[in-house]
Amino acid sequence: AIGKGMNPPQKIIFPPEKICMDWRQKRRPGAGLYNLGSTCYLNVILQCLTYTPPLANYLLSRQHSRFCRQQGFCMMCIMEAHVRKVLFSSASAIRPRAVIRDLRCKQFRVLQQVFFPSLRGELLTSFLVIGEFRPDIPGDAYEFLRCTLSAMQRACLSGSSDLDTSSQGTTIIHQIFRGILRSRVTCLSCKTVSDFYMAFLDVLLKIKGASSLTTALEEFVKPKQMDGRKCFKCSKCEKKVAASKRVTIYHEPRVLTVCLGRADERSSRKISQVVEYPEFLDLRPYMSDTAGEPLLYSLYAVVVHSGHTCLEGHFFCYTKASNGQWYKMNDVTVDSCGIHTVLGQQAYLLFYAR
Repeated sequence: AIGKGMNPPQKIIFPPEKICMDWRQKRRPGAGLYNLGSTCYLNVILQCLTYTPPLANYLLSRQHSRFCRQQGFCMMCIMEAHVRKVLFSSASAIRPRAVIRDLRCKQFRVLQQVFFPSLRGELLTSFLVIGEFRPDIPGDAYEFLRCTLSAMQRACLSGSSDLDTSSQGTTIIHQIFRGILRSRVTCLSCKTVSDFYMAFLDVLLKIKGASSLTTALEEFVKPKQMDGRKCFKCSKCEKKVAASKRVTIYHEPRVLTVCLGRADERSSRKISQVVEYPEFLDLRPYMSDTAGEPLLYSLYAVVVHSGHTCLEGHFFCYTKASNGQWYKMNDVTVDSCGIHTVLGQQAYLLFYAR
């Protein structure tokens, strides 16, 4: 068994028992967000994170900013101020200028280079929008989510560069969003089994030919054949062999973020097919250990992309507020809606909470 972060952490940065999955305070939905050019992809992620209960509870407590010693750019402090402004504002909409201004920081460009050094072309353009931030250039909501969570994680680790990998996984961000995948590779010659583990903050699913989220998840965990000439060297056979690989969820996250991959790998065209998704999801069938009680998740946010191609169009989202009601958030507009409307969308990102 091979995997970084699988050993017990030497230090717990944020105790998991302090995480509250339910809203501590119930209130009306917060303000909408102005689109400052082509910033709809940024707006939807800010709104989905704002309505992530355990994250919002932590940010509203100001626990980070009270003890933050980071000089200059701090994504946690930025998000803390933003969430408070959105949820407590008496205005119908606000301008996320503070977020945009601070995202100009060079540290965000460094983040892009560290975490996604291989990006080229259009995807790199999306990151340059975040790094230098040009509101007139469209970006991708999924990539912005990944970069934002990575920046928040780095902020939580500020001043703790000597921590072991397992301890780094105990920040509030990883305690909420982090799960662990297990990749089990079986040699088809001698049947030797090798396990590899990898942490994840989101799951990217292929949806071509999938009619539902559960179908896509079933395909995700389905055993797949590996070409021995290219991939796997068996430790027992001591040569490259044909093998079977099965990826499953070894440790479930508190918040499951799913991206329904709508970019066709061959043509780069958008896959516009309808993929049904449930309000309540049982993750147990997709776990490494399928025995035991159901692992139930509840849908609380959906990001939708409208447009004929992945490189143009518009993002809007649906979020479940602390009062238990669903709202469509389309930049400045915040309109109440029912769960049937939410479940009938051409979803791009899905957010589920335990």
